[in-house]
Amino acid sequence: MNRTRTVRWLRVLLPLLALAMLSTLFLFSRGSDGESQIPYADVDAEAMARDPRLVAPEYAGVTPDGAQLTLRATEAAPSDGGGSARDLRLDWHRPDGLRADLTAPRAGLSDGAIRLDGGVRMTTSSGWTLDADSVEAATDRSRIAARDGVQAQAPFGTLTAQRMDLAPGEGQDASILNFSGDVRLIYRP
Repeated sequence: MNRTRTVRWLRVLLPLLALAMLSTLFLFSRGSDGESQIPYADVDAEAMARDPRLVAPEYAGVTPDGAQLTLRATEAAPSDGGGSARDLRLDWHRPDGLRADLTAPRAGLSDGAIRLDGGVRMTTSSGWTLDADSVEAATDRSRIAARDGVQAQAPFGTLTAQRMDLAPGEGQDASILNFSGDVRLIYRP
């Protein structure tokens, strides 16, 4: 009988002892540190609701004559008849193998053309580097144009002009880079 009485007491005391140990574990545990809290973004939700925009948008397409366009920006916002973007990068690939990479701080889209502004840099796979105030890239055909002056570094020297067009030649598979309007070339053999 003595054994039965001991077992009955242990059945009550052991769970109470375990409960006491767990409660002291939680009572005397260290306080939480600030790192484990859920982080909250410091944004103005009302401003974001008023001015809709996309973060890190990307667009890819192919023109009817086979040029592949890929646009990437840090931020884009819609507007009437088009949209605008910041920190834009345009990758342009022609079926003839010519590639042009354009970067600009601002861009807009309207009437089937992408207008890059704010100082545009264009590098081509054939070794050209061009700088212009603004450049327009068509989305319905293979054409990139600058109308407000352009400076170019070519494999053979430097060149300045009022206008520049990069488009496929008439009846040819190859692309032609055409400069016009007060063209000045400094040739370095």
